[in-house]
Amino acid sequence: MSYFRPTIAAMTGYVPGEQPKPGTEIIKLNTNENPYPPSPKAMEVLRHLDSEWLRRYPDPLAREFCNAVSEALGVPSDWVIVGNGSDELLNVLVRACGEGRDRTVVYPTPTYVLYRTLSAMQPAEKVEIPYPVDFNLPINDLIAANGAITFIASPNSPSGHSVPLDDLRQLASHLSGVLAIDEAYVDFAEYSALPLVREFENVIVLRTLSKGYSLAGLRLGFAIANPTLLEGLFKVKDSYNIDAIATLVGAAAMRDQAYKNACADKVKGSRAKLTVDLKKLGFTIGDSHGNFVLATPLSNQAEHLYIALKQQGILVRYFNQPRLDDKLRITVGNEQQNQMLIEALVSLNN
Repeated sequence: MSYFRPTIAAMTGYVPGEQPKPGTEIIKLNTNENPYPPSPKAMEVLRHLDSEWLRRYPDPLAREFCNAVSEALGVPSDWVIVGNGSDELLNVLVRACGEGRDRTVVYPTPTYVLYRTLSAMQPAEKVEIPYPVDFNLPINDLIAANGAITFIASPNSPSGHSVPLDDLRQLASHLSGVLAIDEAYVDFAEYSALPLVREFENVIVLRTLSKGYSLAGLRLGFAIANPTLLEGLFKVKDSYNIDAIATLVGAAAMRDQAYKNACADKVKGSRAKLTVDLKKLGFTIGDSHGNFVLATPLSNQAEHLYIALKQQGILVRYFNQPRLDDKLRITVGNEQQNQMLIEALVSLNN
């Protein structure tokens, strides 16, 4: 007899990118971390944390952080829900909205694999709709599926493309369920879908501090939606899901938009140069609006290059699955890291 529910016993768990031990000499370009440090203002809060904040239970609504989001993004603080990373909020959404075959989870693929994992855990029937080669949003198929929740990552990983706002608006207006727009990489993009939460009660926009704010180790994310939609999500989230340290450090980082934007601009500049350098080596690369590129090498060499680069101390992401097994997703590092990657690829081609 298994200890687990049949769906858990049968499912495949989410496999994160490889995380080497701290202090390991390696160039880590596989999990889309920001190459620059967090805001000095956030670090100052961490250095002067009062022990009283650790003795007591934290604010269950993380209101200090919600207020910082409100100030930075111009949304009411009661339109914000905070999670232990945006991944927790994705989980809350599936648990609150998805169930069996009657309340399906819908998303275009390829995209963030966690949507599939969370659907299996619930369990909720999933409907995966393939993106066409040009990655235009398959709007009609998504509308026809009419999921209880429809996930759209924009910018999308691993492709890097952003979905036009008019496409998202059309989709939201035709869905009876929730449209969840996952904006984990929006700080490196040219526009956001945030205005849609005021237009549509069924739209929720999710964000994280892991990418643009260089706080992947803090595990802090948030979502913005009409309070009518958030009401059901608050019922599902854990009471004290955000610790006091994350609330205070995250609020300081959120209030330092100038620093975040300066780092994002450096990443975008490096992304443009890395794209040019990879193309010179024969890679095919589409436009990316994230802090990574999806690169197709010549002659189906993706897995070979992934292994060879790892042997040289450089980690990139390889997905052994259809439509991606001939590609590498490469995080944009700092200028030195990107140059070392290019030099390693040149040596492998010789």
